[in-house]
Amino acid sequence: MSSLIIQRQSLKFRARNYMTFVFTPRAPIAEWLMDLDATLERSKNFFTGHAVALDLSAVRLSANGIAHLIANLEERNIRVLGIEGIEPNEATPELPPILRGARGVQDVELREPDTTAASENPVRAGEKPASLLLEDPVRSGQSVAFIEGDVTVLGSVGSGAEVIAGGSIHIYGTLRGQAIAGVTGNRRARIFCHRFEAELLAIGSHYKTADEIEDSVRNGPVQAWLDGNTLKISAMN
Repeated sequence: MSSLIIQRQSLKFRARNYMTFVFTPRAPIAEWLMDLDATLERSKNFFTGHAVALDLSAVRLSANGIAHLIANLEERNIRVLGIEGIEPNEATPELPPILRGARGVQDVELREPDTTAASENPVRAGEKPASLLLEDPVRSGQSVAFIEGDVTVLGSVGSGAEVIAGGSIHIYGTLRGQAIAGVTGNRRARIFCHRFEAELLAIGSHYKTADEIEDSVRNGPVQAWLDGNTLKISAMN
């Protein structure tokens, strides 16, 4: 009798980094939620569809208090991926997992449109300007977000800096930091830059880090766009 040998394939697990917004609630929670509501009123869809981590290092909440806070965030269409700033013995099976190994974070500044530029190019009553023009460079450590439309940077975006737009991003200098376009779900958004040395490019939830980007497109003008679910980057001649 011949024997049948079945070889089983071993399971493979990969570590992967994702872009995550970190919320850091402060006491009193009710006032913090009011401040959050004011931000969401200006930028209604900014966090929709994006992973959010909850850093609880600045407050002391019971497990029930944490669960109640998460429920309040879910009512605002904010889904919490995981929690930081609590001890393992404070976690319960009902709460999201504790996140570890986080890297450094940047503060995100939600920018209002330039009213001076708007007065020079007036829009109809009730309309919001669909673009933000930045005449100064975005320096290392700065993060600028404008989700109502496109962002144009006349200067450069430094290493460790970040530009976030609901529409497309146009950079007339060098992009050394991060550019994230289409954060509200605009799949037609694109990224253009005059000189490409980026740390990260993203359109919506699709992104490429520096080590995933081909050397052939570096140090020259490029554009990035979505082709289905693939982020494409090509040189512009």
